Amino acid sequence: MTVAVNHLWSVAAAKARFSELMEKAANEGPQTVTRNGRPTAVVVSVEEWERRTTRKGTFADFLLNSPLRGSGIDLTRDDQPPRDIDL
Repeated sequence: MTVAVNHLWSVAAAKARFSELMEKAANEGPQTVTRNGRPTAVVVSVEEWERRTTRKGTFADFLLNSPLRGSGIDLTRDDQPPRDIDL
């Protein structure tokens, strides 16, 4: 994982300068918080979070735009009844 050095915050620095951390996340992009030198969390602006988590289209749209559409793949269901199992 590559992270820009000026966007790295230790937990202690993030706690001590939380307002600055939030401001930088809003204005400069995601900020990475590290614990013991390892990336642990990322602080992002609300706008960035909504952009990344907002669904774009429906499941049907996804399927219609699939690269597998028209590929000839057989997705028909088997009409055989399920097998009997002993529980």
